[in-house]
This record gives sequence, C-alpha cells and structure tokens, in this order.
Amino acid sequence: MSIIEIKVPDIGDFKDVEIIEILVKAGDAIKLNQSLVTVESDKASMEIPASHAGTIVEMKCGLGDKVSEGSVLLTLDAAGAATESAATAAQATPTVAPAAVATEAPVTVTFTGEADIECDTLVLGGGPGGYTAAFRAADLGQNVVIVERYGALGGVCLNVGCIPSKALLHAAKVITEAEEMSHCGIQLGQPQIDLDQLRSWKSGIVKKLTGGLAGLAKARKVQVLQGVGEFSSPNTLTVETDGGTQIVRFKHAVIAAGSAAVQIPGFPVGHPALIDSTGALELRKIPKRMLVIGGGIIGLEMACVYDALGAKVTVVEFADGLIPAADRDVVRPLQRRIEKRYEAIYLNTKVTRLEANGDELLA
Repeated sequence: MSIIEIKVPDIGDFKDVEIIEILVKAGDAIKLNQSLVTVESDKASMEIPASHAGTIVEMKCGLGDKVSEGSVLLTLDAAGAATESAATAAQATPTVAPAAVATEAPVTVTFTGEADIECDTLVLGGGPGGYTAAFRAADLGQNVVIVERYGALGGVCLNVGCIPSKALLHAAKVITEAEEMSHCGIQLGQPQIDLDQLRSWKSGIVKKLTGGLAGLAKARKVQVLQGVGEFSSPNTLTVETDGGTQIVRFKHAVIAAGSAAVQIPGFPVGHPALIDSTGALELRKIPKRMLVIGGGIIGLEMACVYDALGAKVTVVEFADGLIPAADRDVVRPLQRRIEKRYEAIYLNTKVTRLEANGDELLA
C-alpha cells in the first residue's frame, strides 16, 4: 500500500476558499485529474482535480471547510490504481482491425517552422464559450492557451452585452418604480442623472467580473494571449499581438470566436447618431429622441434603459410582434406597459433608408 496525501494545488490568489461540494468519498477509485471537491470564493467557483489516481483511504475535509494552497483534502492508496490497470490489461484481448478502405487524402498545409508557444488545447476566443471550454480542459490536465482579441476575458456577453445591459436595466427599473410610486402617495421627484457616475458604476461591475475570470485562468495555469489569431496549418495558429507575431502549436483547438454587430447596407455607418448595442451601452449622451431598429430582446433592453433615462423612444420591428421568438402571452403584458411609455411602436414595418440631417438622422 502506497499512501499519499492529495492537497489543494496552486489556485492563484485565492485563499481560505470554502468547500461547497464534495464529489467523492472514502473507498472510491479515482482517476488522474478527476474532480474531487468544488470550492467557492467571492468571485467564482472551481473544481479541484486529483493529482494522482488510486483508491481513497480517508477524507480529510468536510463541507464548509476553508482551504488554501497546500491544504490536505484526502489520503489516497496510489497502488490501487496500478493494480486495477494491470488487471484490466491482463483481461484485454487483441482484436484485428478491419482492412482500411483506401481513400484520397485531403491536401493540407503543413507548418514546418519553430513555434513560440506549444500547448495541448488552443481556444480561439475568450467569451463564455471559450473560457468555459478552456477552464474545463485545464481541470482535466491539459496545457491550455486562450487567444483573445480584446484586453479582458468575457467576450461580448460580459464586456459589452448581457452583464452591462442588466446593470443598466436595474438602474432603469429603480427609476421607473420610483415614478410608479406616485399613485401610492409617494412623490420622489424627477431623478438627477449623472452619466459619468452611472458609466463608472456599470464599468465597475464589468471589471470585477472580468478580474474574477483572470484569477480563474491564473489559478488553472491557463495562458491568455491577447491578439488576433489566424490558422496557418491544422495544428498552428498565427497570432498578431501588439508585441509582434506569435506562433502557437497545438494538438486540439476550440473555435469560440463570438459575434459582432451587423452593419446594414445603405445606412450612414460612422455617423455619430447611428450606434449599435456596444455604442448604446457606452452612454455617451441621452438623446431627446431615439429610434430603435429591431424589437427583439437587445433592442428592447436598450429602449427600456434610454426611456428611463429621459429619451423619447420609438421602436420599429419587421415582424408582427415584439420579441418574435417569445411566447405571445409573455410579450403581451410587456407590450401594453411600454406602449404607454414610448413615443411609438411600429410592427410589420421596415426601415428602408436613413439620411443624415446634421447631427441627427431621418428614417
């Protein structure tokens, strides 16, 4: 019997994190890199993998315990894994593979130069799909590199999408609820909007979450390379960074490149009054009147925010109802509510042209 202690590995800057889930028990046969416990900090949760295979002799931790790097989680009989592997190998019988059918091999580009970075798994894109895949691969023992165009992980969702929009929607909800309390006899007056402070608050929320992702990447020893990547062969990626070109050689790749706002042909792209969802979240100013083209979820989120902040909002939707993919019974109460607040809502309507008129646009 070869008894070893399984300890918490280097988890970055996290200390005294709480065990919120125990995934194994005494007597279990575990594999290398199998998840043992889940720990949680104030920013995120992560699974701690096994550094060895074997049979668990004794659990040294409990639910709710606080652990840090070096804390003992359990003791393991490492010899158990070797015995099991030997028995499995002895029982295995060779099989004859069927003859392969000759096929014409596809023509591929081969990279023969030196690579600057080598890894098991490359993830192109650091959004919710990319960083989730990268962290899971790292938990399973892979050497992982994320290539991300922008300076922070999180992608569109975390940086210029779901998270900042929900923060601003919360602010908008507070404003509208304050207005609606007047019928209860509570007069709170017209709110004073400080756009600079509102932007700073929204950005602070985003920064806290992106900082948490950076910590999780560091804890898992996931390398993050900022730049634009292009596949140069089936197993290499050329990355253009601020510091020059980097070549990454990999065994496996995950493509999670994300999305970008569409540019509608014929619209005056570049005009300061024409903004996409990213521009809307920047809150450069609150216009007197705003036309929202598209009555889907994102369009209505921005409409709700700008309406609460004082803009007169008009929504144009090509389909016969708002949020076309949603259940009509769910949409109907929302539509009744916003029809009372917005300047107009046009359904079955298409915007065919936008023309510049000084600092404004005419549709």
